[in-house]
Amino acid sequence: QVQLVESGGGLVQPGGSLRLSCAASGSIFSINAVGWYRQAPGKQRELVAEITSGGSRNYADSVKGRFTISTDNTKNTMYLQMNSLKPEDTAVYSCNAAVEVVAGATWEEYWGKGTLVTVST
Repeated sequence: QVQLVESGGGLVQPGGSLRLSCAASGSIFSINAVGWYRQAPGKQRELVAEITSGGSRNYADSVKGRFTISTDNTKNTMYLQMNSLKPEDTAVYSCNAAVEVVAGATWEEYWGKGTLVTVST
């Protein structure tokens, strides 16, 4: 079993920054793709940023140039650096990972429970 736990959310003023972390633990051979998603009140969940299995980094248009996704493979941890935050970035942010629990196994998808980011004065 694999667990993903997010941290780093909170209240920040417009223009401020936050760094979200997502730590993976459990039976992990490799993490092959990761992503951050968000869901604002009354809206559908949307992809914010991802690193694909091929190593490509993709961002939602609304966050390009402001958010950066990264990973520390030695710690099985992914990050989302969020700068120049806007009120419309307010949402619950969740991490997602495609995990190979043993070598050669089918990749399994796991989700964290989410962390709330509120951008407000």
